[in-house]
Amino acid sequence: MFKIITTSLLVTSLALSLGLWQGTFQKNSSELKADPHALDSVQVNYRSYCAGCHGEKMEAFVDRRWVYGNKRQDIVKAIKNGYVKNGMPGFDSTFSDQEIEALADYILEGIKNVDRYKFADEKAPKSNVFKAEAMSYRLDTVAKGLDVPWGMAFLPNGDMLIAERSGTLFRRNPQGNMEKIIGVPKVKSKGQGGLLDVELHPDFEKNALIYISYSKPEEGGGDKVTTAIMRAKLQNNALSEQKVIFEALPYLNTEYHFGCRLEFDREGYLYFSVGDRGKQFENPQNLDNHCGKIHRIKDDGSIPSDNPFVNTPNAKPSIYSYGHRNPQGVALNPADGTIWTHEHGPRGGDEVNIIGKAKNYGWPVISYGINYDGTTFTNKTAQEGMEQPLIYWLPSIAPCGMSFVKGDRYPAWKGQLLVGSLRFKYLNLCTIENNQIVKQEFLMQNMGRVRNVEMGRDGYIYVAVEEPGYIFKITPLKN
Repeated sequence: MFKIITTSLLVTSLALSLGLWQGTFQKNSSELKADPHALDSVQVNYRSYCAGCHGEKMEAFVDRRWVYGNKRQDIVKAIKNGYVKNGMPGFDSTFSDQEIEALADYILEGIKNVDRYKFADEKAPKSNVFKAEAMSYRLDTVAKGLDVPWGMAFLPNGDMLIAERSGTLFRRNPQGNMEKIIGVPKVKSKGQGGLLDVELHPDFEKNALIYISYSKPEEGGGDKVTTAIMRAKLQNNALSEQKVIFEALPYLNTEYHFGCRLEFDREGYLYFSVGDRGKQFENPQNLDNHCGKIHRIKDDGSIPSDNPFVNTPNAKPSIYSYGHRNPQGVALNPADGTIWTHEHGPRGGDEVNIIGKAKNYGWPVISYGINYDGTTFTNKTAQEGMEQPLIYWLPSIAPCGMSFVKGDRYPAWKGQLLVGSLRFKYLNLCTIENNQIVKQEFLMQNMGRVRNVEMGRDGYIYVAVEEPGYIFKITPLKN
């Protein structure tokens, strides 16, 4: 049912759970408001006649170009009469006119949710001054002329490390001079791979150690590659004492879903993400590989004795949680020391999670997304023993980079969560209450694909964007 035809494929997914950012249906149409039972009725009709073929993800369904139109009259016509030659039957004899109109309104709610991102089709703003709900702010350019600035770290003397995905690690001083650091690992910069995140050891001022995540090519020049982490000592503009302390197994010839964000917790353990490497049905739910997992290791790469699977036969002992797709945001919540992550869904279903020991986050058994080609791979959004996300995004915003606001420079934002959006080119400010995300606001719209966001030692927020590559500092202004 409702196979609204696109230019390249038959749409094969609609949704049972609508809504803003948490999949909660909002009854906004006059028809649904007039009848308190209308929502129940349209859900029953959808579930009985449509969900088995189309899935349950409304915004994923409507997030595309509609060949036959997406106005109310267009959708009513499609449901009522169908487009039989293209595989869409008519349902004139199945539903009454009122039921067809209610289903059309149900779809329109999903379209409205997608339309809130229409600003991404506009040109970049001409001014670097923006007004948010709580304050105004200015974007000051810190670095430019970059390609894909993936990782950022801040040194005690005010210098900044910038990891360029193509394979270069830069050191930028407060005067704006950029110098290359020698001794970085060899990377395979292809697809989503390359030089990824960079993180300082918690005692960097004493030991000068840094950690670099990257896509590591297999020895011997083969096509396979994996996610790896190198520890090294930074002295001036050179790395020494390099040591690979982690490499994800198995090596694979896919060129995407590497992860890999790095974050130390309060006890000095290093948490990091490894994506499923595109092997969604083989890797995330099996503990005999590193892919599709959040890992926890000591600063030298050894395994904490209380990791959850150290005594599980055939399990990789670094695994802390599993059932992940491609987490590209890992952050420590300064309020309680918990580790938060976000990850890319497929078409829809990007998630934010609080990571718990030994917990299963469900991918790909449960998901709020569908395949990129519009087909469904699961109709399950929940299952016993699998965690639910704090929020999920439909449509996908393509989240990348994640940080909590600390310090006193942004009093209205302090303690809130920042998430970058690659797809819609904005910074998402998430308001947190009792470890729940209760509100979201779009910042720095159309300034570029947001690859990373970090808090500097100076208390300012720094944002890395790509296409073209810039790093901006968010400077608060008095309203």
